[in-house]
Amino acid sequence: MGLSQRSRRLVPLALLGVAGVALAGCGAPGAPSGGGGGGSDDNKTVTIYGTIVDDEAKLLQETWADWSKENGITIKYEGSQDFETQLGTRAQGGNPPDIAIFPQPGLFADFASRDFLKPAPDAVKSNADKYWTKDWVNYGTVDGTFYGAPLMASVKGWIWYSPAKFKEWGVEVPKTLEELNTLTATIQSKTGTPPWCAGFESGTATGWPGTDWIEDYVLRQSGTDVYEKWVKGDVKFTDPEIKKAFDSVGQILLKPSYVNAGFGDVRSINSTAFGDVAPKVADGSCALTHQASFLSGFFPKGTNIAEDGDVWAFMLPGEKPGETTVTGGGEIVGAFSDSEATQKVLEYLSSPEWANKRVSLGGVTSANNGLDPANAKDPILQETIKILQDPDTTFRFDGSDLMPGAVGSGSFWKGMVAWINGTPTDEVLPQIQTAWPSS
Repeated sequence: MGLSQRSRRLVPLALLGVAGVALAGCGAPGAPSGGGGGGSDDNKTVTIYGTIVDDEAKLLQETWADWSKENGITIKYEGSQDFETQLGTRAQGGNPPDIAIFPQPGLFADFASRDFLKPAPDAVKSNADKYWTKDWVNYGTVDGTFYGAPLMASVKGWIWYSPAKFKEWGVEVPKTLEELNTLTATIQSKTGTPPWCAGFESGTATGWPGTDWIEDYVLRQSGTDVYEKWVKGDVKFTDPEIKKAFDSVGQILLKPSYVNAGFGDVRSINSTAFGDVAPKVADGSCALTHQASFLSGFFPKGTNIAEDGDVWAFMLPGEKPGETTVTGGGEIVGAFSDSEATQKVLEYLSSPEWANKRVSLGGVTSANNGLDPANAKDPILQETIKILQDPDTTFRFDGSDLMPGAVGSGSFWKGMVAWINGTPTDEVLPQIQTAWPSS
């Protein structure tokens, strides 16, 4: 996902709307050397631009270091936290990179629909059809044309818990949302303390963990059709299906006897950093927390993350047993150039060879079904890969990343904060909806 899901949230980006990426501008400060969009003087040099920065950028570049030498292609990568706006400026100014790694399908689709991107070469289409599910291929398809293959991926909706505590309390992993509610009540009854802990604080991005809760419930309770219409604006925040998700999440997050274990009252959710819940789960003072797989990086050193270890996680269940419907994130790789060297790099990035190389370096997953889950050192990432590779899994992209920026990373985040602070649902939902751009 551009930056890893964790890093993107720690360093929030100015997400732009699907319907209106700001492509106007003059000048491109910080443009990578070597040109782009086929503008490089060296036809063996390929420029790549993305949101991946710092240590993760180093790992990314390591994935192609040997390959580039073997193929005689120089790859120049630049990562930026201002990717969305800078890419629009560069494309409009005729100086795009050869390849861009898009953290949101909506942004990718917007560039493709404006004819900035080149259709994917046949070799990339072949890799996508062979190694990726239809859901993922669809994210790289715009108006019937396939423009790019996915890269990395994540799964959200994990419920973290202590296996030892579950055994002590005589409870089991729930198979439905109703059983999750029963589990919550049972733990509260046995312990006399709030079972759940939650943290929405993330600097200027405070509130985003709450949007993940709502997205998970909308998808599981109302299905893919409603979810897809919602992220496009055809189903409004004020519609019954969305209110139902808020009401269901509120049965946990707004109930003082259920939250906020180890931190305070309901309102303390907004002042608790999202990563700070991990130590509370590890020491047993918090029984349950909802967070993506990257939470594993926040547990104290020495914490054994395993099915029979100190902490483990199960996927938020659906309305019926056995349903595997998940939300998550990922990147789509698009090209502004169709040079031979660029096409070779695109083919490599869409291959199992690249996926296995990157995952073996740690910290990420991919939905490429040519990936060996054993290459992921973290056991929860291994489980994530299995879910992503399962043909029976229904995957939908993070809703707030698909919505216009004014909503997804604006009113939706702020609305979650207001909701936790006590603003009634019937007031919060219209406030969120008001930010939706008029067509």
